[in-house]
Amino acid sequence: MKTYNVKSITLSRKPGKDKEGFWTAFIGLFNENNPHLKAKVPFEVLNIPDVEKVRIHELRNISYYLMGNDIIINNLEELTIEKKDNILILQGKQDLPEE
Repeated sequence: MKTYNVKSITLSRKPGKDKEGFWTAFIGLFNENNPHLKAKVPFEVLNIPDVEKVRIHELRNISYYLMGNDIIINNLEELTIEKKDNILILQGKQDLPEE
């Protein structure tokens, strides 16, 4: 388990080692919100191989962009990433505006 101090992330996928196996989770870490709108480069990229699914816990402001097939999570204070077998677990804290 590792914790990152980030403002936002992009969560994507790319093919794994073989066509029949699991995918690689591709997570871009950013210091600002909506980096995809500004074509920003992540300050760090995580490639996590052999992922069957991703579980997102305790985060509410999540956007799924159909055009790019990416999930964007904004307003983060921190993000913890843990891998258990072939399951990737993302959880963290967000600074969300009052509704």
